[in-house]
Amino acid sequence: MAGQGVVSPVLPLYARDFGVSTATVGLTLTAFGVARLVLNLPAGALAERYGRRLLLIGGPLITAFGMIGSGTAQGIEQLLAWRLLAGAGSALYMTGAQIYLVDIAGPDARARYLATNQGALLAGVSIGPALGGLLADAFDLRAPFFVVGAMALTAALYGWFRLPETRTTAAADDDAPPPDRSMRAVLRFALGRDLIAVGLVTAAIFTARSGARQTLMPLLGVEDLGLSPGQLGLVFTLTGVVSLVLIGPAAWIADRFGRKVAIVPTSLLAALGIVIVALGDTVSVFVLGSVVMALGTGVSGPAPGAFVADIAPTELRGVAMGIYRTWGDLGIVVAPPLLGALADRTSIATALIVDAVVIAASALWFLVVARERRAAPAPAALRERRVN
Repeated sequence: MAGQGVVSPVLPLYARDFGVSTATVGLTLTAFGVARLVLNLPAGALAERYGRRLLLIGGPLITAFGMIGSGTAQGIEQLLAWRLLAGAGSALYMTGAQIYLVDIAGPDARARYLATNQGALLAGVSIGPALGGLLADAFDLRAPFFVVGAMALTAALYGWFRLPETRTTAAADDDAPPPDRSMRAVLRFALGRDLIAVGLVTAAIFTARSGARQTLMPLLGVEDLGLSPGQLGLVFTLTGVVSLVLIGPAAWIADRFGRKVAIVPTSLLAALGIVIVALGDTVSVFVLGSVVMALGTGVSGPAPGAFVADIAPTELRGVAMGIYRTWGDLGIVVAPPLLGALADRTSIATALIVDAVVIAASALWFLVVARERRAAPAPAALRERRVN
């Protein structure tokens, strides 16, 4: 996960060296996200048919080729193509990792297991930018891509030698009826009210991250409050640390008291933080709103993924996690251009408030519609079979 952070500070500069517009530079970021959006669901289906190891080894391997290829690109078209490939590898790995963790976790520990994945992501994207900047300064803008490629190859090798397959151990009792993996079963699950409800709240939370925090709030901080890029970076580092520290407690809350307790109040808290930022006119209020928002998004953490695992039939677990990730990536891809267009027509503050309303509405809808149902812990015989 550090790889995403390593290339983040140098990718725009690297793309700009090809003499392209700012909009085209933005495409290098969008291409990565679009590949993930398209491949999340197929990745889940692959995990069900061929096993989790395929994704946990093949994903980093594909990402390695995409990153190394990006470092050798001779034009913007080549760079975009390699970014798509790297995004495809990321989709395979991220979906496979979440399915794998659900496989090896009991129903009463799913949030805590999924939290390890989110913690790795936050730690990686926090540490990575500094490493990427140092590599670019010491060598050139292509160096970080080669380093990330080597890191991804190492991860693939580690997966090959150290990660056992969990697809068969995730199966239910031997006397259970044959699993139904038909398209009808998939559609019935995908269109169920519980999955749609958690999908909507997941997409809304990701709009807060990509639309509010990464797109509108930097513009508000610099243009309206006079913050420098360095000062803005300190604020976002603070919020990142808050989210990282809260992962453990958030996962414990979700496993101990239920997914709704972790999802609904924290989503409302995230919406409140965005409103505070939108209505404030001082740096101190901006910082306060950012921290409140981080508290909300941080405590929500792994609870939505655990909720999806709770409601998913065992035979559709891979597909379920792929659908869940698709909802989140949909929020990432759609929010920045839509909220940006709204800000252009009205104001940044108005766009932020609209995002907050969407988040709050999705949380309340989830509260009313979704039915929480955590499965009982696995019987001792099945737990022993999983361990073996």
